[in-house]
Amino acid sequence: MRANEPFSRRHFLASATATTAGILAAGNLLHAADPTKDNKGEADFPKGRYVDVHTHLGPVMNGFGAVSPADLLRWMDTYQVAQAVVLPLVSPEAASFLLTNEFVLEQTKPHRDRLIPFCCLDPRTTFSGKSEKAIRDMLGRWIEQGAKGFGEHKPGIPVDDPRNLLLYGACGELSLPVLFHLDQQRNMDKPGLPGLENALRQFPKTTFIGHGPGWWASISGDVTQEQLGKYPVTAIKPGGAIDTLMEKYPNLYGDLSAGSGNSALRRDMKFAKEFVLRRADRLLFGTDYLRPDQEIGQFMTLRLLELPADVEAKVCRDNARRVLFGRTS
Repeated sequence: MRANEPFSRRHFLASATATTAGILAAGNLLHAADPTKDNKGEADFPKGRYVDVHTHLGPVMNGFGAVSPADLLRWMDTYQVAQAVVLPLVSPEAASFLLTNEFVLEQTKPHRDRLIPFCCLDPRTTFSGKSEKAIRDMLGRWIEQGAKGFGEHKPGIPVDDPRNLLLYGACGELSLPVLFHLDQQRNMDKPGLPGLENALRQFPKTTFIGHGPGWWASISGDVTQEQLGKYPVTAIKPGGAIDTLMEKYPNLYGDLSAGSGNSALRRDMKFAKEFVLRRADRLLFGTDYLRPDQEIGQFMTLRLLELPADVEAKVCRDNARRVLFGRTS
């Protein structure tokens, strides 16, 4: 893909239950524990320019090849990616093939210094008692096996559906950051993202990480309902919901991955640079790497922005480590 060519979704895609007390204790360690810690003591993080908060293993989309841990690690080495979050996909709307928590945990287990597993739970699952405690009990088994966050959260219901709200509350109590996809089919919302604001207001202890066409289209103040499912290419109008909500809610972050994240920056590079500088503590590098030999535009786009070194370090690596582990080095 040429550096100045707009990105589209089609182009992008082508290129055992614990006790509640025990679960809460495990969750609270998320912001203190370092996954590189071993019997010899605390080691440094793996070296590399990037931490990628959005990758997948296995077959994701029909017609794509499957990504193995070895494939992902080779790609990471090529592009100086020190660590990568690996996301399951458990909702029927999420992908062609479901990628379970157990699969992600098993595949990443030999490489936990570099591959960071998340867990996920479809909110339409029949929870025992349909309570926040029941959700914590379910999530606890995956936390005990190493899950460091929740996502990719991608169910076909509104973003502030009561079933989603139960999940957000449980994740906040367990210190699991929630990486959510938002568009016209999954975690649906309206222009201005009032549903997301409802969730942010109710759950200040929960870290939310936005991703997807509806999220990134909301960088502009003139977004329409239709555009929440598309990749707008027009100049960005100030006053978008992302800026507004980030100003009001310190628990909101943005995942720069996929065609949606890259196109949001490329559609208006002048605005994009000002936006990244303004929100340098809230943006997380990501790619949505999900097929072998996939082309990733974010590397070039971030170089073209010519960010100061300290801002680049935050966005490309340090913010992710702060969110996931409570420290950057």
